[in-house]
Amino acid sequence: MTWEVVIGLETHAQLTTESKIFSGASTTFGSAPNTQASAVDLAMPGTLPVLNRGAVERAIRFGLAVGGEIAPVSKFERKNYFYPDLPKGYQISQYEKPVVSGGTVSFVVDGVEKKVRLTRAHLEEDAGKSLHEDFHGMTGIDLNRAGTPLLEIVSEPDMRSAAEAVAYAKALHSLVRWIGVCDGNMQEGSFRCDANVSVRRPGEALGTRCEIKNLNSFRFLEKAIEFEVRRQVELIEDGGKVVQETRLFDPDRGETRPMRSKEDAQDYRYFPDPDLLPLEVTPQWIGKVRDAMPELPAQLRAKLEALGVAPYDAMLLVESRDKAQFYSVCLALVGNAAAVALARWVNGELAALANDSNVGFDRLPVSAPSFAALFGRIEEGTISAKAGKDVLHAMAAGEGEADAIIEKRGLRQISDTGALQAEVDRVIAAQPRFVEDYRAGKEKAFNALVGQVMKATGGKANPQEVSRLLKARIGHSRGDGNPT
Repeated sequence: MTWEVVIGLETHAQLTTESKIFSGASTTFGSAPNTQASAVDLAMPGTLPVLNRGAVERAIRFGLAVGGEIAPVSKFERKNYFYPDLPKGYQISQYEKPVVSGGTVSFVVDGVEKKVRLTRAHLEEDAGKSLHEDFHGMTGIDLNRAGTPLLEIVSEPDMRSAAEAVAYAKALHSLVRWIGVCDGNMQEGSFRCDANVSVRRPGEALGTRCEIKNLNSFRFLEKAIEFEVRRQVELIEDGGKVVQETRLFDPDRGETRPMRSKEDAQDYRYFPDPDLLPLEVTPQWIGKVRDAMPELPAQLRAKLEALGVAPYDAMLLVESRDKAQFYSVCLALVGNAAAVALARWVNGELAALANDSNVGFDRLPVSAPSFAALFGRIEEGTISAKAGKDVLHAMAAGEGEADAIIEKRGLRQISDTGALQAEVDRVIAAQPRFVEDYRAGKEKAFNALVGQVMKATGGKANPQEVSRLLKARIGHSRGDGNPT
């Protein structure tokens, strides 16, 4: 029996404001418990919320980045539920009229570009944190997070596999960091996802969904969805029914487990917050935010493709703003003619170096100008590409700049025609069988001759020049036993 998976994500992105959404308390991570909770955050009698303008501007910026509609007037509601880390007994959020509606997020999975539609993105405050493990037989409450500004980004159920969900989440994570609205630190809870998962037979109506809460890593997101899909399919095939509920993912067991029955909107008894005026966003305000926006990934990607960079390579270059900036700095130094070759290096050796060093491109041990100098030496033929990789890793290890390492290690290629011609003549004389095989149409024999010259020169010969000289001496193969 074939099953179709249906997935939608709700993502909470903590906004990069220095203070909370309705108070002046700090949002700095890691402070001692309950040291960053103001009277407003604690819901003391007589206190009133005041909306943080910076949080609204970040929501507008996100809406522009995804091509959504910015509401000229949106409202805040009280979402009522009881939990010990929610001091007011309600959460200030947006329900009927969110600040952003619609939009799309594009990403590539398995080499295919896909788009996920967004339902909405709305502003809300975070709750505090319950500490169950720090106190024997008791639970502690830390209200430092209470009132932290969040943008909840809700997708349509457009994803059909765990791989698609992860690719979408990574694209969204990259975008919010690119435009500076969220730092994306998943370990600190700045970017976390809730996954709504259901299964159905193709052509049927949507199945009953379960929501998996607070997934704070891409690996957990993938494993949680994969387990939940298996659970639902097995349950239905065994004659059972999926019950709408909220579930948690246990990473130690690799499984989801029930948390509570899934609430519907009416269970929260939403009603307009009487302490907050409607949020008005004027065209002038939107225009001001748009003028301050950085170049978006799609815009930069189009420019790179116009320079001849392959679509897939261009997509990899814009997967993070740090990587794109590194590439752009290098390109400005080496020139647009080298755009394609530079893309291969940045997506290849440099991406591997970043991965091995466990850092982003903003903290690579080799700066963009330093790499551009090395790349220039490779392009002009001073050193081979193979030697260039060795020099790159020496630079990363702190051995100095490219030119100094090249001289110290004696890596300069031999490009002098006279010196190379003598070696080419010696190899031709010593390897008559390879010469005849190549003249008979065997291309591998020519590669063997090049290899012999490279070996004779200790790998320092310029391979392009060696190939040119060999072909000039023995002719191009026609495959008919005769040289051209």
